[in-house]
Amino acid sequence: MIYEPREITCRDGRSCILRSAAVTDANDLIRYLKVTAGETPFLIREPDEISLTPEQEEHFIEGIVKEPRELMLIGTVAGEHVGNCSLMSLGNYERYAHRCSVAIALYQKYCGLGIGREMLKTVLMVAKQCGYEQAELEVVSTNTPAIRLYESLGFEIWGTQPHSVRYRDGSYADDHFMVKRLV
Repeated sequence: MIYEPREITCRDGRSCILRSAAVTDANDLIRYLKVTAGETPFLIREPDEISLTPEQEEHFIEGIVKEPRELMLIGTVAGEHVGNCSLMSLGNYERYAHRCSVAIALYQKYCGLGIGREMLKTVLMVAKQCGYEQAELEVVSTNTPAIRLYESLGFEIWGTQPHSVRYRDGSYADDHFMVKRLV
């Protein structure tokens, strides 16, 4: 899906453009995946596990752009990529057609500026317009700022998966499954 660019104002007064990802963003998105995976323990991969080629990422972006019920929303400040928020279907099954998955991550230096909230609000609005009835996400149970944000937008914790994440140091983290009804 294509989302027409929209300007928002960050808490620090800077302008942020929200728009659909384009194939020209492939290199920025690969770099973003590697950097953000190293900045926080709350994402699913280690930085060295990201081995996408630009061509693979371009193909992935092309697929999302063609899907009428999926969106990869990019944020940029002064032309610099700040993060993205995705809306994905849970499959091509009639019984799952009412459900979507949402995911978001920002570079650490752009957290706390209201960008994530606006990106999520935008993706949830688009999800509702696409006919989804339920948005779902997973979040590491110790990611308190993210959980507070999700709850403020109407998500509720519906379950916890123990030891969902195992870190290289041998420690574990639980994941919360969160749901927001859109109808």
